[in-house]
Formats: sequence, structure tokens, C-alpha cells
Amino acid sequence: MPSASGSGSTRRPPEPGSKSIAKVVAASLIGTTIEWYDFFLYGSAAALVFNKLFFPSASPLTGTLLSFATYAIGFLARPLGGVVFGHFGDKVGRKRLLVFSLLLMGGSTCAMGLLPTYAAVGAAAPLLLTALRLVQGFALGGEWGGAVLIVSEHGDDKRRGFWASWPQCGAPGGNLLATAVLAILAAVQSDAAFSSWGWRIPFLLSGVLVMIGLWIRLTVTESPVFLDAQRRAQQRAERHVPVLEVFRHGWRQVLVTIGARMAENVSYYVLTAFILVYVTNGLGLSKSVGLNAVLIASAVHFVTIPLWGALSDRVGRKPVYLFGAVGMVGWAFGFFAVMDTRSPALITVAATIGLLLHGAMYGPQAAFFAEQFPTRFRYTGLSVGGQLSSIAAGALAPIVAVALFDAFHGTMAVSLYVVAMCVITIIALVSARETARTSLRDDATAEESAAAPAAQ
Repeated sequence: MPSASGSGSTRRPPEPGSKSIAKVVAASLIGTTIEWYDFFLYGSAAALVFNKLFFPSASPLTGTLLSFATYAIGFLARPLGGVVFGHFGDKVGRKRLLVFSLLLMGGSTCAMGLLPTYAAVGAAAPLLLTALRLVQGFALGGEWGGAVLIVSEHGDDKRRGFWASWPQCGAPGGNLLATAVLAILAAVQSDAAFSSWGWRIPFLLSGVLVMIGLWIRLTVTESPVFLDAQRRAQQRAERHVPVLEVFRHGWRQVLVTIGARMAENVSYYVLTAFILVYVTNGLGLSKSVGLNAVLIASAVHFVTIPLWGALSDRVGRKPVYLFGAVGMVGWAFGFFAVMDTRSPALITVAATIGLLLHGAMYGPQAAFFAEQFPTRFRYTGLSVGGQLSSIAAGALAPIVAVALFDAFHGTMAVSLYVVAMCVITIIALVSARETARTSLRDDATAEESAAAPAAQ
């Protein structure tokens, strides 16, 4: 439909058909899967081998804490990445920044596979590891917002929850891929061979994956909603600084996104990272038990996330999200009770149920957050809110979980930690407005309506 603007009219670009949106979804999904593969690969390696290779003088649990500390440092760089990528993404477009983030992430991950260990270069090894982890975090901080936005802004209002949930599948997809590679290597290699050189293979494999993702991502067209907003801003000779506008006009929405991510972020890293520590150090089982449980649970997670997204299109974002947060309150205790049976099959069931509940939060999240902000600072607002929560939630989750487990010699404190984060998320969701079927063009239309009398 045409939209009025003063004395003339400007025809909006047509909404993309199913083939167009499917292509955008595929490119975004493949790119985010590769990026999350790189990021989660580090988390798995931190739990399994980095404590011995880069912090060999510490006790097993202390070494694990130190390796998770470098893991957390990557999260510290994510808000900076969100601000920088968000600013330029709101100024010059989503696509260019997504290509750059993929190259940056892939390059740092490949470099990790070439790092010397503590035995070879001493203290320089963990310092180099930390520097590369910062680059990883910076890249991922800008990746997520752009990936979900380019899909959200290509799709239609009625099915946005479904389409925008597909880039979210990149998280379990990347974790699935990283865990699968590590599980295969653990099965075909001895522990000595894996610790000596086998752990490098999945990091170097990232280079091949990045080339594939880059080729696909370059075929995607820019978001029509962004191009429409950019054209309007140029017509008005408008200059803006997205990050300032976020904190000036969108701080309430930023707080909602931060709060809504607390339960989702913390529960995910407890379910997929701390589980590896608990299986080996708490239950005395082989690391392959934890890896296989995460592998199967991530496969189920991958398949069901779009179903939760589609459900949010029908019943609303908040009810689905709340179901996941409330359900996680109970499963925070059930998860460890089932794991304590030491049955590999039941450990897998525990992880799967946990990730199903996580998916109820993660599925509608992309559309819900995108609908919170206007186009002119949507990339920045979504990225800042999403990544600030990563410091308080995702960065600290494995460290807090390990520290609580070590201090209290049990999992009750870990469960209470997850419950506390769920309460924060529930409060944030209750205070937020329902956004399902909100038009992402509404802000531009409103601005034009307000400007029309002056133009006439």
C-alpha cells in the first residue's frame, strides 16, 4: 500500500514471497549456526581440556573456573560489539555488518586452533586465548541482532514469530555441531591424543564453515523495512546517533529485554555447559555421557524452536515465553534429581526437557525483542539489551554454577540460582506489552503522519 508523505506519496517495497523469505531465513540460519558453533566450541573446550592445557598448575575445579573465566570474558565484549554493530547496522544496513561479523568470528576461532599451550609458551598462552575470546565476543555481540532483524524485517506481521525463530535455531544448531564434532573426536581418539592435538581440529574446521556461510550470506538482499526507513530519513536530511536514541527513547524496552533474557540465558548455560562439569566432576561419569546428552537434547531443541515461534504467532509472545520461564522454575530442581540417577538415558531426558522449556522462551524471543524498538534504532536497541544481559546472565552462569557446586558440595544452590533468574524474567514479562502482529513499519508511518501537516 502507498503511504502518504506531505504532498506526494511513496510506494513501499512489496512484501517478499515465501521463496524470498525462505532464502533469507536459510542464509541467516547458516550464518548464525556457524557463529554459535565457534562460540560454543570454546565453552565445551573450556569444560573439557582448556583447564589442563592453559591452566595446568591449578586443581581440576579451580582450573575449570579459570577456563570458564576466559569464557566469560567473551561475554564482556558482546555489549561493545552490540553497540558498534548496532550503530552501523542502523546507519548503513544489516547485511554488511552480518558479513563482517562472520569473518571476524571465523578468523578468531581458527586462530585458537593454532595457539601454543601453557607448556610451550607459559603465561602468554592464556593471554592469547583471552584476546581471541574477546574478538569472538565482539563479533557475536553484533551478529545476533542483525541476524534476527534481517529475517524479522523481511517477513510478514502474522508469521513473524515463526520466521524470526529460525535464526534462533542457530544456537542449538551451533551447539549441536560443536558437540557432535567433539563427541566424534572423543570416541575415536584417546584422552591423551585429544588433549595433545585432537582438540584443535574443530577450531580449524571453522575456517571451512565460514567460507560456506559467507558465500550464502552474500546472496541475501538488504532488509526492505530498513531501506524504507533509510530513504525517509534521507528525504528529511535526518541525522541520528542510534545508541543515544536507545537510551533516550528506548531505555524501558532495553530493561525488558535484559530482564527477559535472564532465565533464558542462565538456564541454557547450566543445561549445556555446567552439565559437562557435573557429569564428570559430580557424578564421576565419562565426559561422553554429558556430550551425548547435550547432542541429543540440542537436536530436539533445534526442531522445536520454530514450533514455539509459530505458537507465539497464534497466542502471543508473552504466554509462550512465560510458560518456559515458569516451567524452568520447577525443572531447576527436577533436572539434577533426574541426573543423579547416573543413568545416561535419563541424563539425556533431563537435558532434553530442560531445552524444551528453554525453547519456549527462545522461540518467540527474536520477534518479541524486534517488536520493542522502532526501525531507526532497532538493531542497536535489540543488541544492547540482549548483550548487556549476557554479562549478568550467560557470562556468569557457568562460573556461578561451578562456584556454588564447589562451595555447597551439591546442586541445591545451583537450582536456587536458576529460580532467582526465572523470577526476574517473569517480572520483566509481566511488565511488558504484548507485541504479536505489531507492524515493524509503524514507527515510520507515525513519523510521516506527524510530518504531513507541516509539509502541507
